[in-house]
Amino acid sequence: MHDKAVILFDGVCRFCNGSVNFVIRHDRADRFRFAPLQSDAGRSLLQTHGIDAGETDSFVLIRDGKSWVKSSAALRVARGLGFPWNLLWAFNIVPRFLRDAVYDWIARNRYRWFGKMDVCMVPDVRVRGKFL
Repeated sequence: MHDKAVILFDGVCRFCNGSVNFVIRHDRADRFRFAPLQSDAGRSLLQTHGIDAGETDSFVLIRDGKSWVKSSAALRVARGLGFPWNLLWAFNIVPRFLRDAVYDWIARNRYRWFGKMDVCMVPDVRVRGKFL
């Protein structure tokens, strides 16, 4: 569908939106595109990759026909951002069940800690082309 990696994110989560903005600022190689999980494009990509939308509510990476969720997705994105963020890839040696436990704890509390928006973010003109 797309030659760039696609990050699906919770479009109403302030933390998730902040994370997307972080990736946009640091994606010097222009590797990533974005879509809210709640969008038609996001739902379609979840379905195409056999990911249950009811069980994945915060972050998915899709690249080269493969998909990753939770900490595996986040670490792959960091690796794609280049130095110094790619150094976070070292956390890949931590067993996934431990990384995902931390990820799930943050995901469960993200609305309480960072808040929730009433609607999905609308990208400004400068970055609109990065969104599906």
